[in-house]
Amino acid sequence: MTTYLLAGGGTAGHVNPLLAVADGLRARDAGSTVLVLGTAEGLESRLVPERGYELLIVDKVPFPRRPNGAALAFPARFRRAIAQVRAHIREHGVEVVVGFGGYASAPAYVAARREGVAFVVHEANAKPGLANVLGARRAAATGVAFAGTPLRGGEVVGMPLRREVIELDRTVRRHEAAEHFGLDAERPVLLVFGGSLGAQRLNEALADSWADVLAAGWQLLHVTGERSDLTDPGVPGYAMRRYVDRMDLAFALADLIVSRSGAATVSEISALGIPALYVPYSVGNGEQRLNAASAVSTGAARLLDDASFDGDAVRRIVVPLLGDDAAIERMAAAAQRIGTRSGTENVIALIDRALADGPASAR
Repeated sequence: MTTYLLAGGGTAGHVNPLLAVADGLRARDAGSTVLVLGTAEGLESRLVPERGYELLIVDKVPFPRRPNGAALAFPARFRRAIAQVRAHIREHGVEVVVGFGGYASAPAYVAARREGVAFVVHEANAKPGLANVLGARRAAATGVAFAGTPLRGGEVVGMPLRREVIELDRTVRRHEAAEHFGLDAERPVLLVFGGSLGAQRLNEALADSWADVLAAGWQLLHVTGERSDLTDPGVPGYAMRRYVDRMDLAFALADLIVSRSGAATVSEISALGIPALYVPYSVGNGEQRLNAASAVSTGAARLLDDASFDGDAVRRIVVPLLGDDAAIERMAAAAQRIGTRSGTENVIALIDRALADGPASAR
């Protein structure tokens, strides 16, 4: 029996792959102990206990970005966080630490090294976060979701994905999905979504152009996000939803997708082999554009500019593609070749290797 400590959190991008690996470890050996390290403020504080895992708490200590009072207090606060993780490691007899980025990971990497415990890093984004950049320098193994991610020793392992995505047979589930959303399984479907909170730019563009999509002979499944105030026109062939808790069925129905390009989104769409038009979110450090790069380079996806994405862009770019069956077939064929559904197993293989190499690999 092995005791694992999985560290990460803050956002769904860190928590979801962590939970996928936790589930994979638990499914493989129910006798092992899987613990999760996170902060009291992050999304993990709710999702981890809901999934049945014990959450060990570490203080949230952001890296200082500018010289100020927080920067002066950082060294002492970070030392305290490291001490907290070292205490968790000793108390629970942790044998390997796995970090997924976020506030909990940085002190976990340092604590593991000081305790002589091997640790593994997984980076979901093509542009890595600071915690994982630092952790990868001394990690026993480092896995990345996307080729070209600049991390020392990074091996492409893909993204640990939700079980409902890994096991999805889109052909088998298509009729069920069409019934679920009130659409026709025999007609093509454009799926548009921007995450749980939606994407205003995408929503406004489709509010101005949905009739053009329907006129092209396609149906539209539009997930607007919970904060959207768009009015559902209530016309046949257009299914508008504020929130969808069965994204597996939405994916089963999609023949083409327009979406943001967060790491999990790109990984899931690629794993399912669905052609996509990505509109990277322009705010942040540019990671969304980089996340989509491998899919774009193989022809499985195309990039659209956020600043100019509006109803006219849909009519000028998206609608003509809807009428080009050959182009969509080429994109779909390319999409079938690039994704992987084995990210969870690949990360677990890195963990097993770190355990086999022993604590010396963490020093």
